[in-house]
Formats: sequence, C-alpha cells, structure tokens
Amino acid sequence: MTPPPTLQELIDTVRQDAGTEDPIGQLEVAAATASDLEQTTDALLGHFVDRCRRAGRSWSEISAALGVTKQAVHKRFAGPLAERVAATTGRPTFEPFTMRATFERFTMRARNVLVAANGAAEDSGHRMIGTGHLLLALYSEPEGIAAKVLLAMEVSREQVAVALQTAWARAAAADELVGRVDGSDAEADASHDQQDASAPPAQPDDPAGRRPMSPRARAALVNALAVALEFGHNYIGTEHILLGLYREPESLAARVLNEIGPEPAEAQTRVAELLRGYPKP
Repeated sequence: MTPPPTLQELIDTVRQDAGTEDPIGQLEVAAATASDLEQTTDALLGHFVDRCRRAGRSWSEISAALGVTKQAVHKRFAGPLAERVAATTGRPTFEPFTMRATFERFTMRARNVLVAANGAAEDSGHRMIGTGHLLLALYSEPEGIAAKVLLAMEVSREQVAVALQTAWARAAAADELVGRVDGSDAEADASHDQQDASAPPAQPDDPAGRRPMSPRARAALVNALAVALEFGHNYIGTEHILLGLYREPESLAARVLNEIGPEPAEAQTRVAELLRGYPKP
C-alpha cells in the first residue's frame, strides 16, 4: 500500500503554498488544505461504497468493512449517494411528466403520485409542487404502500387535507400582511416550501399545467432515493416518498404528519412490515 503524505510533508506543503512566514497566513492555507483532504477522503470512500452497492453488497457488509454502525454508514453515504444518482441519471428537478432516466427508478404508482401532486398544486392555485401536495397525492394510489401505511396509522386523506388547507390559509394571510404579491404560493408559515427563485412559475399556455418542484419537495424526493438505497432497493415506490417526506422535518408535510400523530419510526416500521409481503418490482 502506498503510504499517505506524512505530517511533515503536509507542513512543508502548507508553508510553500502560503508563501509567507505569517502564522495566520499559514493557518488559513492549512485550513484550506485540511478541507480539501477531508473532501478527497469522503469522495474516495464514497466511490468504493458506491461500487459495493452496485455489486450488490449490503449496508451491513459495508458498515463491517468500515468498522462503524450501519446507521452511521446510512447517514454518511446514503444521502450523498442519492444526490449523485439524481444528478447523473436525470434532471434533479423531478418535474412531473419529464420521463428521463431518473424516473426509471420510480414505480408506476410513484410516478402517478407525482402527476397527482401536480394536480393538487393546480387545484390549490399554487405555482409550485410542495411537500404538502406530495403528501396529499399519496392517497391517489390507494393500493400503494404509502397510502396503506397512512391509513393503518389512522391518518386519513380528509385529516391531511384539512391540516394543509389551514396551513396554506395561514401562510397566505401572512403573505398579505407583509405585502407579498401572491400569497397562494405559500405552503408553510414563512412560505419557504414554495419559493424558488431559480424555478419559473407554470406558464398559462402550458397544456399540461406542469409546475416545478419547491426546494423542499425536491429534497424530499432525493431523500426518497436515499431511503430506497438504505432498504437495498433499486426502485422508488410510494413508501420511499412517504419516508422521504418525514426526513424534511421543517417541511409542511412533516409538520402535518407529526401534528396528526404518527412518528417517523412507526411509519418506517409499518413500511418494513408491509414490504415483507411484496415482491420487488
């Protein structure tokens, strides 16, 4: 094995790159060097974790090889791995009807949920698809695992709809108080879920009425991919979307779910129980 740079070699490199004997100047260069080394180390491990996953090795095997717990491996690598997959296999915006390579991982029911979320945003008069619309859309597939889990936890569509309407009305009123032009864009109290300066609103002449995803909705879908990877699945189903919504704790969907009652751990347990009786798509 090729030995890594020694401490003295790194010190000499920092002094040379700093070009000064000023201790503060050298410290700044040392901090930048340490940051670069940390990123390189993470990228190195991430590369080989990705290779292990592609080779079909389990998270348990990977965690044993790294000498850490499976939970630690999930936290460190599953999310970033999901980001890389989303970035390299299609547009990370997850816009409905954009059936690119990313959507090859989505089951038909999960795709239908995204289409239904677009419709929910349209019905609500919102220019973006937020996490609330995704949550509501999960009920559009009653045979999907997410809908079954929600109903098993006694979370009805009516309860979710009422909670969402209350939150949207509250946010719209707050927008009016601070002088925003369009309060209908608000999904949460501060409307963080609906604002995205980089995403244009739906065009009136768009026959499909397609709307972009809010930042938190996009993050929830990347979380869904991370959940799927943690389960060892090569697909994204409605159950992964549900658990992905829980992982955005400040989002409207997560707040509504937590207010109504079910904890994320309960949802995860019920999903795992139902999955045992399903063949993998």
